[in-house]
Amino acid sequence: MDLGIKGKKALVCAASKGLGRACAVSLAREGVNVTIIARGKEALDETAREIGKLGVDVKAIAADVTTPDGRAAALAACPDPDILVNNAGGPPPGDFRNWSRDDWIKALDANMLTPIELIKATVDTMIARKFGRIVNITSGAVKSPIDELGLSNGARSGLTGFVAGLSRKTVRHNVTINNLLPGAFDTDRLKSNFAFTAKARGSTPEAMREARLAAQPAGRFGYPEEFGELCTFLCGVHAGFITGQNFLIDGGAYPGTF
Repeated sequence: MDLGIKGKKALVCAASKGLGRACAVSLAREGVNVTIIARGKEALDETAREIGKLGVDVKAIAADVTTPDGRAAALAACPDPDILVNNAGGPPPGDFRNWSRDDWIKALDANMLTPIELIKATVDTMIARKFGRIVNITSGAVKSPIDELGLSNGARSGLTGFVAGLSRKTVRHNVTINNLLPGAFDTDRLKSNFAFTAKARGSTPEAMREARLAAQPAGRFGYPEEFGELCTFLCGVHAGFITGQNFLIDGGAYPGTF
């Protein structure tokens, strides 16, 4: 299927590894020129080299997108993107009794306010061009909260509520805004969560991994590449009638009907 986005410009956040990287690579395979931003320069540059082999223009910005300076650097490198993929590392797990107000503000800055700031900076030019695709990588915890990820549960749910309203206003201009809710994907984030849970329960990360795997209806964890492909479809011309939606990608782990 030709997604009709060859030659478009995309800004992909937290794209040096994991799900962000998979989205950037998938977009590049469709001929999209990508600007990727992440904090770790070494991994970022390696990802940029791999994407460059796909024959598209790629820019790599080593910066923290959750800061004003980081966002300014990203937007300077990719002014007026056609596609925006919002993503940022999730806040650490823990017990809410141990979290300070600063912990909550940091979580909100990274996983709610930063995406909103980037949407604010880009959506009007998308509307003017009559094309725009915004995809926010949130979490399956928005649909089914995870006890030790309370900071993420709260911050990402706030973003979801914001998007629900705005997305109904932009779609008439062919600008869609949707959320992708990953479940257990085989990434560094999943490994760190296993390590935290193991320590809290006096177990091992390996045991936590096996227990989580046994509970997966799909019998495996997700591949980042399949996540990236769904993101790219939502960025294509054929997805103009899809907006304000939350796509849960969890291998069937969520047990609900709706």
